[in-house]
Amino acid sequence: MAGENFEERCVSPDSPPPRRRRGLRRIAAILFAAALAAAAYLVADYLRFVDTPLAPLPAPATIDVPLGTPLAGVVRLLEAAGVRAGPLPYWRLLARQTGAAGKLQAGEYALEPGLTPRALLRKMVAGEVIQHRFTIVEGWTFAQLREALAREPGLRQTLAAIDDATLMRALGEPGTPPEGWFLPQTYSYVKGMSDLDLLRRAFLAMRQLLEREWAARAPELPLDAPYQALILASIVEKETARPEERPLIAAVFLSRLRLGMRLQTDPSVIYGLGAAYEGKLHRRDLDVDTPFNTYTRSGLPPTPIALPGAASLAAVLHPAATDALYFVARGDGSHEFSTTLEAHNRAVERYQLHHNP
Repeated sequence: MAGENFEERCVSPDSPPPRRRRGLRRIAAILFAAALAAAAYLVADYLRFVDTPLAPLPAPATIDVPLGTPLAGVVRLLEAAGVRAGPLPYWRLLARQTGAAGKLQAGEYALEPGLTPRALLRKMVAGEVIQHRFTIVEGWTFAQLREALAREPGLRQTLAAIDDATLMRALGEPGTPPEGWFLPQTYSYVKGMSDLDLLRRAFLAMRQLLEREWAARAPELPLDAPYQALILASIVEKETARPEERPLIAAVFLSRLRLGMRLQTDPSVIYGLGAAYEGKLHRRDLDVDTPFNTYTRSGLPPTPIALPGAASLAAVLHPAATDALYFVARGDGSHEFSTTLEAHNRAVERYQLHHNP
């Protein structure tokens, strides 16, 4: 028949029978559906990944990313910190999507609870590294400052083999004694900054403050140069911790300089004694003549005796208006001020000889 001949001519002898073709189509459909389901799962899993907090992070942790670390290295650092970082391909896709690829900055980063992969990459692109804080305390000596810097774990230590003279040359001030030249305040720094870098910032801060204060100083002070103001400010710093007393004590010392009287300040004697100081100043110590003994020598000591704060420097260059020439500690942190030697001797007898409150 014509129809039978037509079907025989159209069907290739290599083609599978109709039933088999239908089976293959069903298999292909199943595989396609499975691929779609897998793709949908991966997309959903990726979307959950990018904005799901890293885990486990019950408490803040840190990672320290060295310079040149690739994204895969960052993921390894996360895992080393105990974080389930997730698949590396997800991180690479996220980096491409957010424009972070090739822009991650080195440094120490905080991993706070709730931090997501997206937020971490954003933080690393912006270089939002951990800021450490180091405080230079008012009244520290430079030796105490060096000791504190040596104990600061986040700083790169470079000063151990450098003496004071070499250090000051490195700061561009050869021949200048370091005492007094570093402004007490709190400084922020990032891990890896050197101890010398921090000292340089403190030195520049003090020099700039001294220049500003000296330019705006009160008239007719018995001081010839900014360095003299720095020396006297260090003495004021060691004499009292009470802000309201600093301008008064500065005024007493300035009046003594103006009249040619000796300063007779115990902190400078203690500084001059150095390691020989036994923790309590004795009468015999006042007779030990050193360049810093203001009982045996007139005028200012040759260098500051400590690191003065901004308030002490301001007190020296803007002293209180007073006729007082003497003061004595009351024993509670405050001082009794007197205008005459007789009144001063009575105050000494009251507050020190008999230890009255």
